[in-house]
Amino acid sequence: MYIIAEAGTSHGGSLEKGFKLIEKAAASGADCVKFQVVFADEIVHPLCGSIKLPGGETSIYERFKEIEKDEEFYLKLKQEAEKCGITFLATPFGIKSAQLLRNIGVSMIKIASPELNHYPLLKEVSGYSLPLILSGGVSTLTDIEKAVSITGTGITFLHCVTSYPAPEEDYNLSLIKTLSAVFGFYTGVSDHSKDPLLVPLLSLALGAVMLEKHITLDNSGGGLDDIISLNPSEFKKMSGEIKQYASGSVNMPDREDIYADLEKRFGKTKVNTIAGDGIKRLAPSEKGNYGTTNRSLIALRTIYPGEIITEADFAPLRSEKNLKPGLSPEFADLIKGKTVRKKIENGEGIGFGSFFPEN
Repeated sequence: MYIIAEAGTSHGGSLEKGFKLIEKAAASGADCVKFQVVFADEIVHPLCGSIKLPGGETSIYERFKEIEKDEEFYLKLKQEAEKCGITFLATPFGIKSAQLLRNIGVSMIKIASPELNHYPLLKEVSGYSLPLILSGGVSTLTDIEKAVSITGTGITFLHCVTSYPAPEEDYNLSLIKTLSAVFGFYTGVSDHSKDPLLVPLLSLALGAVMLEKHITLDNSGGGLDDIISLNPSEFKKMSGEIKQYASGSVNMPDREDIYADLEKRFGKTKVNTIAGDGIKRLAPSEKGNYGTTNRSLIALRTIYPGEIITEADFAPLRSEKNLKPGLSPEFADLIKGKTVRKKIENGEGIGFGSFFPEN
């Protein structure tokens, strides 16, 4: 199994901290370290609301602005990863961040779950002729099908639950086999649960070829994902056990034997609950995020009746908790050039009702 240490934005804008995360990821047995290329305007609207962090309520938009870094920053992280003998990977959230990654010569690109319906981004990275990894949290089979219609099936797809932290019992890890059978791509897991062993080891037993798990230097570090991340010692324990099972060094000749051993270690009921039934549905803990965490068309200014809407007037953004989501990004070309009939407030999700007179 290929192990990705998701460092995300845990560097907090510090190159020194970024280097330490890389070094700890390498020492903890990861094959790859992943960061996130953040430009706030590619992700959320300034009015999207706040998030509770160890330091208190924090504006989501302003938090993203604080950790914006230039191309040189990510190039240095990439060079440090190569120096440490592991692969550098990063997640773009829009065209600008995707092009930054192409410019620094990355070997592959990861698309996060909320961007599974960011169709302009999928089209952009699909033109780079690079291996793509897509996460599929807070998504339906139809959402996955639409994404794959752009990227093709030559991807690695990571099953995921978009909740922080994600309850282990929500994972339905039998989807690893279901999704691979339905779509024909390699399948793994992006794990947001806090336990270092349960979901990762069971993923291996059920056929995952890749695992992504958050890593941090300090769980109280104030980063967006630090609270749900593994510290280096926990990550090393996870990696070590995965490699022991995968190599057969604990006398597990195949994945069915690994599954049986996990039932003995963690309890049959618990393991079978986490394995689930393999039917794709929104997990209970992420249902409330559907439509707000993933992308929809959000107004970038107040647009008045009689005005013709242009491409500059909206963007495919996450609405988060404070804004009402709009149409799926797939309708962007349909609304461009249309006359607005009903006032659209700055930050409001754009719906079809904005273009048709009320009865």
